Amino acid sequence: MSARILLTDDDLRLTGMVGDYLRQAGFVVETAPTLQSAREALGRRDSAYDALVLDLMLPDGDGLELCRELRAEARHRHLPILMLTARGEPMDRVVGLELGADDYLPKPFEPRELLARLRAVLRRSVAAPAPDDGDVLRFGRLEIDLGARVARVDGRECDLTGYQFQLLVVLARHAGRVMSRDQIMDALKGHALEAFDRSIDVHVSRIRAAIEDDPKNPRRILTVRGTGYVFARKQDADPA
Repeated sequence: MSARILLTDDDLRLTGMVGDYLRQAGFVVETAPTLQSAREALGRRDSAYDALVLDLMLPDGDGLELCRELRAEARHRHLPILMLTARGEPMDRVVGLELGADDYLPKPFEPRELLARLRAVLRRSVAAPAPDDGDVLRFGRLEIDLGARVARVDGRECDLTGYQFQLLVVLARHAGRVMSRDQIMDALKGHALEAFDRSIDVHVSRIRAAIEDDPKNPRRILTVRGTGYVFARKQDADPA
């Protein structure tokens, strides 16, 4: 079935052009020109979007606000979000990723690049095969429930986006092995277009904030300078 996309941007010329381009590529596209209309579309009981393309600068607020709201809701926590904005500064991109965006595309952009990035985030959202409900990876107090797609520390559910959960699973499945950023992107079925240099680092930072006792002194995901990251095999003392 065709992926259903919600395109949120107040530039009607842009949404018309991009919407037509994505429809020609086989997507079902709906548009929303404001934060309020996007909230209403996402809040409908029959809404089942496969991805959200979200502009940051909207007439009634900042798209980052909506991104933050969606990541706090169980229903939309794993909804792929691709941000569009005229603000192309690296720090703006970092903030967007920290709030839960899966990718970031500054304006102006080529529709073909948007299509490639959109396909990539959609591919990542379905890349992992559905495991058995009882398939759980355990590392001391941390458990990664592959069936429920949640991570828990001491039974408390961690706040992770769908992409961040997949990244955590990739690292956990390679526990004890140093993985470069390129290897991580390959394991996530990534593509060079999908991210800029710091995207993996930002997502790892967010994962640490969710699963580490002290994110500034991590014991689960360790940095190997100049190379990448390693997920520790042994993280907590074994229970008595």
